[in-house]
Amino acid sequence: MKRKFLAVGMAFMICITVGARSWADEAAPAEAKPDEAKPAAAPAGAPTLDDIKKLLGLSIYLQGGYTYNFEGSSVNNERIFDQKANTFLIDLAEIQFQKDPAVGGVGFKLKVSAGETAKYIHASGLGNTDQPFDLTEAYISYVAPLGQGLRFDFGKFVTFVGAEVIEARDDPNYSRSFLFNYAEPLTHTGLKAGYTFSEKVNAAVYLVNGWDDFDDNNNGKTVGLSVGYTPIEQIALNFNFLYGPEIPNDNADNRFLFDWVGTLKPVKDLTVILNTDYATEQHSGPDGSTGKWYGISGIAKYDFSKPFSLSLRAEYFNDQDGLRTGTVQQLSEITLTPEIRLVDGLLLRPEYRHDWSTQPVFPDGDNQPTKKSQNTIALGIMYTW
Repeated sequence: MKRKFLAVGMAFMICITVGARSWADEAAPAEAKPDEAKPAAAPAGAPTLDDIKKLLGLSIYLQGGYTYNFEGSSVNNERIFDQKANTFLIDLAEIQFQKDPAVGGVGFKLKVSAGETAKYIHASGLGNTDQPFDLTEAYISYVAPLGQGLRFDFGKFVTFVGAEVIEARDDPNYSRSFLFNYAEPLTHTGLKAGYTFSEKVNAAVYLVNGWDDFDDNNNGKTVGLSVGYTPIEQIALNFNFLYGPEIPNDNADNRFLFDWVGTLKPVKDLTVILNTDYATEQHSGPDGSTGKWYGISGIAKYDFSKPFSLSLRAEYFNDQDGLRTGTVQQLSEITLTPEIRLVDGLLLRPEYRHDWSTQPVFPDGDNQPTKKSQNTIALGIMYTW
């Protein structure tokens, strides 16, 4: 039966990819004829929509899709952002205002999110998790005129760890990895200080409430360090650390995370992204031992042409004490995602994904966790304005 699911999934991917790629390669904007009427120009001195958009740093992002679970289940277990199956969804609707500060100047970023994804990215102490709205980022920036500019950010911002982000548009795949779902935080609230030493080296330090805590759940604070190193244009390496108490009302037992991301471009059209995480938490394992979780993922994306790319992700995540997923298990997945860039700002991503675990955590047709694997196909649509 599993082979049948795999065959059907691959057939779906091939058919939709070939058809969409053929359309994208052939569909090109027609050249205007000399005698065609042109739109009237705006009055001299009047601000255009682009002027207003640039002045406000305004952007709008919309993301939606459909995921089909081969077992007929309405839930994709062990997923976070794409939990729901067999229904059309508006995953994410974002509006953002941003101003990047110059040296000696002040800037800001404000990002508000709505949709299914907004339910899963709520920071503790910021609203009801059942509501599909989220204040995802809200911070003030100041660049002190020291050297090349010492930048400070204060407020709520997305995490600096990991290879993926909340918006699927900026990831190679439509769905997120287990590492993004379980091994890493999503957001922080606090203070960041960052400095670019050269074209090859940059670093930032953080003092924050913790992992996904808008309102701290104890009296301790979490410290973070991020170091970026780009030895050559084709290699970018990021080393990230977090350390601090994360258990509610517990200031003594600390959580440690080491996160490494390597981005490689061995040839012009190929990008390889590697990500590994290793985390421990004091007195949270069996019999008061130190709990652990760790994993590794790899993504390869190849640009075949301007409108078409193909990404393959594989990963392994070990939740050896059940601290992150609620089950002592080892999770793995492989995901194949074509990308078709239809027009400016519009992306189409069909996707096939196969998940498996050492425990029966995946649902059957009655939504009961009786299976050790699941297969899904999805179609994601993303637009940025």
